[in-house]
Amino acid sequence: MEPTTPKPKEALFYEKLSDKKVRCLLCPRKCYITENLTGFCRARKNLKGKLYSLVYSKPCALSIDPIEKKPLFHFLPGTRALSIATCGCNLSCAFCQNYKISQGEILGDFVPPEKVIELAKEHKVKTIAYTYTEPTIFYEYALDIMKLAKKEGLKNIWVSDGYINKNPIKKLAPYLDAINIDIKGPERLYSNLCLASLKPVLESTLEYKKHNI
Repeated sequence: MEPTTPKPKEALFYEKLSDKKVRCLLCPRKCYITENLTGFCRARKNLKGKLYSLVYSKPCALSIDPIEKKPLFHFLPGTRALSIATCGCNLSCAFCQNYKISQGEILGDFVPPEKVIELAKEHKVKTIAYTYTEPTIFYEYALDIMKLAKKEGLKNIWVSDGYINKNPIKKLAPYLDAINIDIKGPERLYSNLCLASLKPVLESTLEYKKHNI
């Protein structure tokens, strides 16, 4: 029988440390995580000395949106996208419009990557948008969907906070067609209202540009 509930998937981009501790290398936080605890994003957990994604195949939001809602106005204008998100985020913005899912409990239904592609084809959309929360925190899930989407001739776009390290960008780049990076304001805003820093966002923006995205 096919599985009907999502299971944790071993994460990409982390290193194992002594005493079953791990360090996540996905985003600039580089969370140092002891056994049975999660990182800042709450979507990645140390289980027996390995880092796992808790949100793989577990979206909390799936909907059809106009591409302009992403908002992208010069990428396939007038078309629709299948939008997908999981719970969690690697920022904690005091003004987040989606705080109920970005900062709330990790919830969601079982929707494997293959089913996402089926939904996109069923609704006759040209694009899958990874949005609402931060796609970096559901990286493994997004990447597997994106690979399948490319094979089916679908486009992939991210609506992102840009808080991601260079190596994950390099692995992602061949499958990403467009990205909207939300630069929220000056450094003082990031430090006071997002518990983060502006510099890594600017660096990742330049890295995406290097890959012609």
